[in-house]
Amino acid sequence: MAEVLIIEDDDRIRPLLVRGLRECGHTVTSAPNGMGGLQLAVDSSPDLVVLDLGLPDVDGTQVLSMLRAVSQVPVIIASARADDPSLVGALDAGADDYVVKPFTSAQLDARIRAVLRRVDAGRQRPSTVTVGGLAVDLAGRRVHLDGREVELTPREFDLLAHLAERPGEVVTKRDLLVEVWRQPWGGSDKTVDVHLSWLRRKLGETAAAPRYLTTVRGVGVRLAAPEPTPEPAPEPAHGPAHGPAAEDG
Repeated sequence: MAEVLIIEDDDRIRPLLVRGLRECGHTVTSAPNGMGGLQLAVDSSPDLVVLDLGLPDVDGTQVLSMLRAVSQVPVIIASARADDPSLVGALDAGADDYVVKPFTSAQLDARIRAVLRRVDAGRQRPSTVTVGGLAVDLAGRRVHLDGREVELTPREFDLLAHLAERPGEVVTKRDLLVEVWRQPWGGSDKTVDVHLSWLRRKLGETAAAPRYLTTVRGVGVRLAAPEPTPEPAPEPAHGPAHGPAAEDG
């Protein structure tokens, strides 16, 4: 399966997680503190790190920042509370997912597999996503519409990129708040609505007259190529009028 590093200071939880993940087929190493875990992460290059935020020597968010300076290994944060402000900081700093204690080894295994699937899909995705005349350069963080570059704020780009990676799919506002705004316990739908309004304006459309961004009331928003404008039907050809044949005089 995967090589997993667990950085957890609780001497009761750590061995249970190690044993449980090994039973799930993973290769598991562990560390009881931040600096020891950071050293193991650098030395062993695991496939994924499970990182507790409440470590005895270094704050988990600091460990994540130091890890991100040298590695892009996927990280799942283990937090005591879903509303912990440091959890948002960790997600903003580059964590890939989170679990809230208490959790089982089976639940953690499911999160590990989900994160690794996303990472694998990300490695295979194109650097530029094209939807109709809209081109979103994911690596260069640039957007072109019908060949013209569109200037977006970082948040507007993140919003558009998240939708562009799911063309034709209705994405819920809850998903956008978690994935784009990094608010795992939710937030105001108004935040999403305002940024969608700004994004629509820059794409030359409105909610009442959408082209690329369509709101599905009560569900979410979908990015899709505009429907082609039907060509007008050709008018029938008119030949010379034919009246009744003239009688011979």
